[in-house]
Amino acid sequence: MKKITLGFTLLLSFFILLSYPVFSQNKSIVKGTVQRIKIHSKMLEGNLSGDDADRYVSIYLPASYKTNPTKRYPVVYFLHGYTDNDAKFYGFEKHWMVLPPLLDTVFAEGAAKEMIVVTPDAYTRFQGSMYSNSITTGNWEDFVAKELVAYIDGHYRTIAKKESRGLSGHSMGGYGALRIGEKNPDVFSTVYLLSPCCLNSTPAPAQTVPQNYLRADSVKTIEEFQKADFGTKALFASAAAWSPNPTQPPFYIDLPVKNGQLQPSVLQKWDANRPLNNLDQYIFNIRKLKAFGFDAGNRDFSIAASIRTLDSVLNNYNIEHFFEIYEGDHINRVAERIEKKMLQFFSGHLSFDAVKRK
Repeated sequence: MKKITLGFTLLLSFFILLSYPVFSQNKSIVKGTVQRIKIHSKMLEGNLSGDDADRYVSIYLPASYKTNPTKRYPVVYFLHGYTDNDAKFYGFEKHWMVLPPLLDTVFAEGAAKEMIVVTPDAYTRFQGSMYSNSITTGNWEDFVAKELVAYIDGHYRTIAKKESRGLSGHSMGGYGALRIGEKNPDVFSTVYLLSPCCLNSTPAPAQTVPQNYLRADSVKTIEEFQKADFGTKALFASAAAWSPNPTQPPFYIDLPVKNGQLQPSVLQKWDANRPLNNLDQYIFNIRKLKAFGFDAGNRDFSIAASIRTLDSVLNNYNIEHFFEIYEGDHINRVAERIEKKMLQFFSGHLSFDAVKRK
């Protein structure tokens, strides 16, 4: 793969805010190291939400990174879900799962080959970026696929080629991994989705406007938004990503309902951003991926149904992929899936050959 170059100078600042050995439950396991840094993004500058273009990024470096200073590693970019951030998954804040001890165990036991794992903080004013390009929240697709990858390759001992880059994510992050992966097969070779949200359109509302739409329509100030329920906030995040409007402060969005009336044009924009609605246009890109996998719990009903459809479409195109519905809900077995499925998937499909291609 040709080296990725950007049409401007990246003003990336590297501040190691915290770097320490990761603790594992098994005291005999040699532990990796986590760094939490800040990267300045040109792609996120000037977003109308006012979110900081200096983004935290958490990075897991495997145990041998310090002891073997000549070794280079593949990188898996792991995208977190809605309302989450990088700090939660890397143990800086309390969360329902923590990645580093899990990675320590898998790599120490030889269940998967060592790799670097990187997670950017995509928490925004609306509690999540949807990893989409938008004037309201910034160009998150481009930040991940271009700036972040270029920065990590420039500052860490990576194997800087697409064959050695994986992209994954949970929930909103799974949506982002598919969205970014299908558009950038020259950057990433292997993609794995964990319970990906938002792949297909929700059923068209009946004549009665849904209550959650009406609640969103009633929110007029930032303070009211901050007090809103989860579903209302998720509608705002979706609008910020998929129906931005630079003429509508303070949120700079168009919601699917306005003054109590449904807005079909907004719903059409949302539909256009659902991957199952435009998958046919990305089939040639998906064919370029070396490996593609996805899973969901059987009690994660709508998401399980959507990945069954994704499986069916890929089968129609004779595209080889891994797909599984397991016993579980949206979060209760995700750590286990990462440990026993996702990491092995990347270990088996990424290139660990650091020899530069001609």
